[in-house]
Amino acid sequence: MTATARSIEDLSVAAPSEDSSTLRQAFLLAGLFALLKFALHFGVNLWQAHIGWGYFRDEMYYILCGQHLDWGYVDHGPIVALQTRAAIALFGTSLAGIRMFSALAGAATVFLTGIIAWTIGGNRVAQALAMLSILFAPEFLGLDSFLSMNSFEAVFWMTAVLAILMLLRGAPPRWWIVFAIAGGVGIENKPSMVIFLVALLVGLLLTPERRIVFSRAALIGVAVIVVLALPNLLWQIHNHYPTLEFIHTGKVDHKNVVLSPLEFMGAQALMLNPVSVFLWCGGVIWLLISRRSRPWRFLAWTYLVFVALMMATRDAKDYYLAAIYPAMFAAGGVCWQVLLKRRSTGWIVPVYATLLVITGIIAMPISMPFLTPQQWLDYTARTHLRGTAKNMENEATSAFPQFYADRFGWREMVDDVTRIYNALPAADRARAGILCSNYGEASAINFLGAGRGLPFAISGHNNYWIWGPHGETGQVMIVINGASLEEMRKYYDSVEIAGVMNHPYAMPYEHRNIYLCRGRKGSIVKDWPEFKKYI
Repeated sequence: MTATARSIEDLSVAAPSEDSSTLRQAFLLAGLFALLKFALHFGVNLWQAHIGWGYFRDEMYYILCGQHLDWGYVDHGPIVALQTRAAIALFGTSLAGIRMFSALAGAATVFLTGIIAWTIGGNRVAQALAMLSILFAPEFLGLDSFLSMNSFEAVFWMTAVLAILMLLRGAPPRWWIVFAIAGGVGIENKPSMVIFLVALLVGLLLTPERRIVFSRAALIGVAVIVVLALPNLLWQIHNHYPTLEFIHTGKVDHKNVVLSPLEFMGAQALMLNPVSVFLWCGGVIWLLISRRSRPWRFLAWTYLVFVALMMATRDAKDYYLAAIYPAMFAAGGVCWQVLLKRRSTGWIVPVYATLLVITGIIAMPISMPFLTPQQWLDYTARTHLRGTAKNMENEATSAFPQFYADRFGWREMVDDVTRIYNALPAADRARAGILCSNYGEASAINFLGAGRGLPFAISGHNNYWIWGPHGETGQVMIVINGASLEEMRKYYDSVEIAGVMNHPYAMPYEHRNIYLCRGRKGSIVKDWPEFKKYI
């Protein structure tokens, strides 16, 4: 018997109540919604290339990380670099190509939501409500629309949840291996998986379902998680714990917007679509108080513990909770299924589903750009939605929120740098270097400028500092930063403004000079420790 057949047999063993759909129906329905999710993102990503949107700052950084594969990075795990390397190898460097796996991850999240709803007793209506909510949730539309580690976060979390649910329904112990792989690879994807696993453990320990934790198979599962996570831990030790330094610097410099507990929960409702609060919040309440939900009550405690842990950090971004919501939506679907058994209430579900779709479509331009930039500005001004696109970091913005503003100005900057470099005498070009203040600028030059003969752009920002100065001497440097002309002359014998970054839609801190400098007063190699900027 194949592994797939055994897995389906395991699900059949754990079939929900008699009013639920069959496994085949559940898979077909979940597959249909997953296909819709993938088609939506794939189509929008193809369209964006023709309407004026460019690569997001972080995407270009991840592409460079994919060219420098390692077991760890300052500000993210190794999986996104591997994901990027594979996407480019298989699909190319177009917007749709580099985002292909993110679109597939979004589809997998929708699929898992439907299967989890079925596993805890949901019928087709419960499944559809849960998956529809995820499909049109602004946060998931945004997270799955670009290349990042966040699109895969929910996949790993929900695979772990599904494995625990199956074990509680009497499935074979080999589901612990499924749980362990999801947990271990999830840690390599993003460190927040550790916090989720802790919350999940506490949730189980607070309920009678703690019985499954104390078993030989569970210990083997934990061992597998440790083994899978060990390479990144060893990398952290070898590089003196850069991720902890990155987190600490962000706190000290007040990088992120700090939300009060009330603001934090309000942000949850906003990012998931305010209309959907009746579903996911209903799911949490149902898990806590319903007699029927008692076997799954650990999910509610997991959610509450995770919320408490995020609030305790004081500067957690609101989307840090996003990956846990598919389970809450699944529970909400079952809750509505239980409450709306009477025929007289049958109209409520289609009306509510219609509201989810309409409000989701209205808010969609805030989450993923399928309008031209000017159309976006006009639409958000007319609908008064521009204020809902809030920034999560303490930085001034342009007419666009940071999520959109960081897609503008890169090609213009690379064109300017290329012009300055090509205008240099041949002797100067041979020894010229490019120094940038952040990974966005450096990655744009190294990615968008590939094939133009430019030297590798260096920076002290995050993983660029670990990659080093590439032997630059500083004798001839094209420098991009926010320093004034007077400040630059403290470090170089000759400084001139050779270009200006001033795209009106870009972030204000990317409106800066491009300097042509000669004769650095001191060696870049020797001074490299001072360039380090983990934030």
